[in-house]
Amino acid sequence: MPIDTTAPPRTHTGWRREISRTQWLVLAGTTLGWGLDGFAGSLYVLVLGPAMGELLPNSGIEASRASIGLYGGLTMALFLVGWATGGILFGILADYFGRTKVLSVGILTYAVFSAAAAFADNWWQLGILRFIAGLGSGVEAPVGAALIAETWRNRFRARAGGVMMSGYAAGFFAAAGAYALLGSQGWRAMLMLAGLPAVVVWFIRRFVPEPPEISAHLDSRRQRKAQGTSTAHDRFVLWRLFSPPLRRPMLVCTALATGALITFWSVSTWYPQIIRQLTLAANLPPALADHRVAVAAMLFNAGGIVGYASWGFIADLVGRRTTFLLSFGVSALAIVWTFPFDRDYAEFLCAMPILGFGLFGALSGTFIYAPELFPPSVRATALAVCNSVGRYVTALGPLTAGIIATSWFGGNLGQATAWVSALGLIALVGLIFAAETNGKPLPVDPVSHPEVPTVEKSSS
Repeated sequence: MPIDTTAPPRTHTGWRREISRTQWLVLAGTTLGWGLDGFAGSLYVLVLGPAMGELLPNSGIEASRASIGLYGGLTMALFLVGWATGGILFGILADYFGRTKVLSVGILTYAVFSAAAAFADNWWQLGILRFIAGLGSGVEAPVGAALIAETWRNRFRARAGGVMMSGYAAGFFAAAGAYALLGSQGWRAMLMLAGLPAVVVWFIRRFVPEPPEISAHLDSRRQRKAQGTSTAHDRFVLWRLFSPPLRRPMLVCTALATGALITFWSVSTWYPQIIRQLTLAANLPPALADHRVAVAAMLFNAGGIVGYASWGFIADLVGRRTTFLLSFGVSALAIVWTFPFDRDYAEFLCAMPILGFGLFGALSGTFIYAPELFPPSVRATALAVCNSVGRYVTALGPLTAGIIATSWFGGNLGQATAWVSALGLIALVGLIFAAETNGKPLPVDPVSHPEVPTVEKSSS
């Protein structure tokens, strides 16, 4: 694949002069959007137990520990399936119609239907609303990461990507704080706060411009279409991604994302319920259980902020592959220590920031690394598909953990979470075949000559 061979400048004038106002605005808009996405998503995880406790009896189902695990996992699975489907849909639209418009539509969809879940009367209504919210949630990470890569075309690209990704953990952290302060108002009030991402749409439409590279690409495609000509890279994006030379990086990125996502969602979905269960098993009041969950979530996401934000800085120093290995190793050690064994609350608190650092860091890497493998005409779709395939598989993680906890481990969610998280080892397979991109320029679309229809000469 042809790439831009323009060498980076040998001298630097200082980061304040190298970073433009437009770059700061794009970083602010995408970080804010991704952060409020994380805020809304974390709120749901934190209120999952109380919500199921109320909605399952309304559905004619006993709110036992096993049924809360099963049906709570099912609503999470529906959300992740929606996220994966929406990611592919909006990723394709972003490559054909531009980044900022598609990003705005997706965020608005997510905000409206996340807040609407506060009015659900039974578990299946909640599941449907979470699925639709997931459709919109799928837009933020792939399109936002593409925007960062296409705007920050300097030596700070990976670091800006890490800062953007840290917004998600910051949103989780803010959600934990909101739950600690307002959790007594009930799960419905908490889900109403999930409509906050709607405010980002105004900011993006007002301050975040379309990258010139993408505007030029869209204009060129429209001109070729009007002239009735085409080039090899005018083929449908999904067809191009699964054909050489893009097939190999697609498979690599899909393996990396799938492994990271399986592990992250299995852990982040069930650690609040594990802490809540061990608190109630000690005959402590439910209010204390909610407080403990909130504190653990804040520590988990404090570590996540560091893991997210630092990934790009570390990757610039030691390379992308080595940094992935660091994130995977930290995650694996923390999971093996925490979940298969009976741990008390203090031990969980010690593990939470380490888990957050490793798990969030691996997710950050997938969105920093993948834009460095694909040209702009397919970049948003590539990021979306890699992560959406992972989320289709990941949707089975929370659901499977709830099922096998009931079937194999006598309701022990900790052991079930550890076993499901082990499926994340597929990421190591992708890492074996991953190319190092540190210090290399972003790929560009090849310059192809239009295929002009031939006209037969008259024999007269």
